[in-house]
Amino acid sequence: MRVLFVSNGPTEDAIGARIAAGLGQAIWALPLVGRGKPYEGVAQEVLGPRKEMPSGGFPFGSPQNLVADLRAGFLSMSFAQWQTAWTFHPDAVVVVGDAYALSVGVLAARGRPLYHVNPLVSAHYLEGARPLELLLDWGGSDFTPFERFLHRKARAVFVRDEPSLKRLRSLGVAHAYWYGSFAMDLLPPPERDLAAWVGKDPLLALLPGTRGDETFSLPVMLEAALRLPLTPAVAWAKEWEALPPLPGWQAQEAAPHTLRLEREGKVAWVFRGAFSAILHQSRLALATAGTATEQAAGLGVPVVAFPTPGPQYTRAFARRQKRLLGEALHLTEAHPDHVAATAQKLLQDEALYTQSSLAGKERMGPPGGIQGTARHIREDLHHLG
Repeated sequence: MRVLFVSNGPTEDAIGARIAAGLGQAIWALPLVGRGKPYEGVAQEVLGPRKEMPSGGFPFGSPQNLVADLRAGFLSMSFAQWQTAWTFHPDAVVVVGDAYALSVGVLAARGRPLYHVNPLVSAHYLEGARPLELLLDWGGSDFTPFERFLHRKARAVFVRDEPSLKRLRSLGVAHAYWYGSFAMDLLPPPERDLAAWVGKDPLLALLPGTRGDETFSLPVMLEAALRLPLTPAVAWAKEWEALPPLPGWQAQEAAPHTLRLEREGKVAWVFRGAFSAILHQSRLALATAGTATEQAAGLGVPVVAFPTPGPQYTRAFARRQKRLLGEALHLTEAHPDHVAATAQKLLQDEALYTQSSLAGKERMGPPGGIQGTARHIREDLHHLG
């Protein structure tokens, strides 16, 4: 069977590629945000314009994001993606993303078997949300009437956590399923042993993200780390040249993919290809990231976060993630003194730390979402013949 995957975001691409690999079918992919690199080697072909937008997939995160994307050809890119969805003729369609991605998938399916994986909406987002917040982020915080209307055309809908399953079924979508956390499935085992550089003691994970926020947040995190007793370890996904200016820090490449920073007698490490290794050895995390923050919380690592000018981790995004992660995430102002004080309180108050650690595991839930979804779709396609 020719199965088309439609997804709209780097995390959604990664989830889609993992599900696709478990289907045993011929796969095509249509990424709506970015280049869809996770599908390479899994799909027969990655379709569409495959363009990177300045906002990194958050055109409506701010007026500046929208203007930048429009100038970069957002409308022409979107039209080309809709055209691709219309002209491609799959036997089945799997959508990984929000209601917009689902609408593209409905067009591509045109009555053929359709499955929706929504790793974005969580019923936790509704907790304590102010009316204006819900209005501005309705489609990201709840299952809208439009999305539920499109669900009538899907054979199954897969959600990210158990509260969302209960929420969606209470709204009349009986064919909703939950098999575990998608985000925790994406977290690999520790990639390498970091002991040669950081020893075996607990680390302070610095998770500045990859969407552009790191230019602002990484210097703040490192400044805060000077005031904390743990060894800082930065999870860095880009080339060294992409590191922002780090005033006062002396940098030296200690080994491939390993950078040593020193300032005022404090040593920090920047590792590439060691995200999971860092998290598994960390006692606390400073973060301005999306999925990475959730994965840290899911491992039981409390997180201190602060808003950036964007494009992703804006004040609204940070508040939204706080509603998702609850007591696992501690929001503060974007100043090294505030970040360090909040982190220090967690390290010194054992009861608060334990409460935060348990909250993260409970909020994120156990792994199993990707495997369960792949198995469900595979068996359903086999049943359909």
